[in-house]
Amino acid sequence: MEPVEQHASYGGRQDVWKHASAVLGCEMRFGVYLPEAALRGERCPVLYWLSGLTCTEQNFITKADAQRHAARHQLIVVAPDTSPRGDGVADDPAYDLGQGAGFYLDATQPPWSRHYRMQDYVAQELPALVEQHFPASEARGIAGHSMGGHGALVTALRHPGRYRSVSAFSPIVAPSQVPWGQKAFTAYLGDDRNAWREWDAVDLVATAKERLPLLVDQGTDDEFLQQHLRPELLRDACAAAGHPLTLRLQPGYDHSYYFIASFLGDHFAHHGTALRS
Repeated sequence: MEPVEQHASYGGRQDVWKHASAVLGCEMRFGVYLPEAALRGERCPVLYWLSGLTCTEQNFITKADAQRHAARHQLIVVAPDTSPRGDGVADDPAYDLGQGAGFYLDATQPPWSRHYRMQDYVAQELPALVEQHFPASEARGIAGHSMGGHGALVTALRHPGRYRSVSAFSPIVAPSQVPWGQKAFTAYLGDDRNAWREWDAVDLVATAKERLPLLVDQGTDDEFLQQHLRPELLRDACAAAGHPLTLRLQPGYDHSYYFIASFLGDHFAHHGTALRS
């Protein structure tokens, strides 16, 4: 690993690192906030944050003021990039496919299958790297926004026992049923809709082996609410399966980081309680 940036913040340090990913076959960057306790060498729980379409590791660490909340709860916060990157990595001119739009799944269709294995990266390779090189405990939480909210929900549901907490802002809860997800899934996974179910939170809730409580915030003025996000589908699926869900509809809020920053403290409290219990 090589350091890219280091900044003092709220008594801790915000870093950006780069490394060669064996899973993705390219160089990757991720942000990591180390609270004061971690800088002293104490092992701290880790919250993984997955960002949305078009984002890099920079969006969350520069826009959300997450460091303030991480310092309060003494959590390490890891924010990876949203896809593999580089000249040799398959891409698409559209913003919602290819680089910047990995959808946190493991692609099976060419040309995407060569590099687009973001689920293996987020759930396996990156935590192993973090736990090797930083004073990180094995207490893990996961959260995200939009495409990253989809990623957080799916990753937690696919790996029972690996995470102690999960939350999401404006998640794509049922990608199999909305245009963003249908486009990405067709490209990355092919036309077999049975394969899509493994990457759809609404489908996964129905057969979940662990009842990890879900916290979801959604703005009512989100421009993508009706076409792409549809939180009512997750609400109905959780009700049918008896899966614990706290779905908060926030009047007047949109899809932006203004929304995330407004309620991020609640999410850190949710994760801090679970990760330090």
